[in-house]
Formats: sequence, C-alpha cells, structure tokens
Amino acid sequence: MDSPPELEKPVECESHYFIKKDRLGEDFFQQPCLSLSKAFLGKILVRKCADGTELRGRIVETEAYLGGEDKASHSAGGKRTERNTAMFMQPGTIYVYPIYGIYLCMNVSSEGEGAAVLLRSLEPLQGQPVMRQLRAARRKEGSRQLKDKELCNGPSKLCQALDIPRSFDRRDLATDPEVWLERDPSTNPADPNDIVSAPRIGIESHGEWAKKPWRFYLRGHPCVSVLNKEAEKQSLPGNVKNNLGPSDVQSDTGRHNVKRTKQE
Repeated sequence: MDSPPELEKPVECESHYFIKKDRLGEDFFQQPCLSLSKAFLGKILVRKCADGTELRGRIVETEAYLGGEDKASHSAGGKRTERNTAMFMQPGTIYVYPIYGIYLCMNVSSEGEGAAVLLRSLEPLQGQPVMRQLRAARRKEGSRQLKDKELCNGPSKLCQALDIPRSFDRRDLATDPEVWLERDPSTNPADPNDIVSAPRIGIESHGEWAKKPWRFYLRGHPCVSVLNKEAEKQSLPGNVKNNLGPSDVQSDTGRHNVKRTKQE
C-alpha cells in the first residue's frame, strides 16, 4: 500500500530539536523504581519504523510498580511468570503486556527485583501524521481527527501511536535499534517542584496500595492522561512531604542483590 502524501513529507524528520542525538545508555536505568519513574519525565522516547521514519514523544507521565511487597505489581510477592519475566531482567528491559485482550502497555524494568516503570503518556514531538494514522486504524471509521495532545495521552494510546508491538517484550531499551530513549537537548531536567505525585490509576481493588502516590506527571502539561487536583496541591513547594510518607520512600531505596541477564 502506498503511503499517504502527508507521510512522504520530510519536514518533521528535520526538526531542530533532534539534530544532535543523545541516546541514554544502561547507566540511566540503573536506579530505584521511584527515582527512575521521575527521571523518565522530560526524556524523549524514539521509535524507528521499518521505513526509517522516526517517531518521537516527550514522556510526561509514568507509574512506578516496585514488585515484591507492592500488591498492585504484576510481580507482587516475587511471583515470576512467562508474562512478567522482563520485570526480573536487567534495568532498561522493555516489558510489554496486553490489557483487555486487545491493547498493550509499555513498561521498563528498574533496579529492584520485579520492579518496573509504566510509561503512561507522551507529548508528540515528531511524526504526528504517522501517529495519527496508527491511532485511526484502531478507531471507528468516520471518527473525528485526534488532536495532537490526544495521540499518546494514555498507556495503550502511546503503544498504538508509536507502533509498539508485543514482540518488543524483553528487548533492551539501552541498545535496541528500533526503540530507544534520548535526552531532550532543548530543555533542562524536570524541576522537582514541577513533578506531581499522585495515586496510580486502575488499581482500586488493591486497597492501601491503590493510595500510594507512585504516579508522576509534569504539572500543567496538556498531554497528561488524568489530572489530580488534590495531589497537585500537596505537591506544591512546602507540601511535598505530605504526599510521600517514610514508608513510601523506604520501599524504593533498598538495593537488591539480584543479578539480571539479558536473556533470562
């Protein structure tokens, strides 16, 4: 099938944002889950398509799943299955899993046995026409055209818009030729005061674990999937400690003597 005319225009591929590549290597992923969840904010997720087109989006929302004691994690209690193997592999390993039988979510493993970060939302930066086409393929015919801010504002939308397939599960984000992470040379790292800590989404059945403020997003960003006004107030300067209690921090600071391999 021939590509639509708009996909043949190279304008976006020459964006001044990305003249200099700055790919993040394995050292970046070698940090505890909560720290990595916040470090992801502002970084650029890149997907290189089969035809060479590169799609880029700035990460604006994440969720941390600490494994072990975290009852909301797929690896709760240290349970290891064929599906969640990537969570036990070296930091930077991609974990892709299906929800509702048809949608996919992309996670990245961190330090800590069975710990991983869910990538929830992106700000589209490059390749929006392709993203829009990929999203349209999963929508009803005749649906209105999506705005840019709606292309990647949710974990499954993100996977659709960047064409992240199930086969990416267990790949290494630090070395993979088709998907990787870059620093954004046009911006500075996210200021801690600009990061909102809120309860995670869709895990209400997990009791106290549903209340842990382990979803992180950039304050005021239009591409965030769900805003939490109360959490935004508590995350303001001077109120940060009200949102992250000692137990929440302690769970993420322990080092685990687990050696991970690329092909476990």
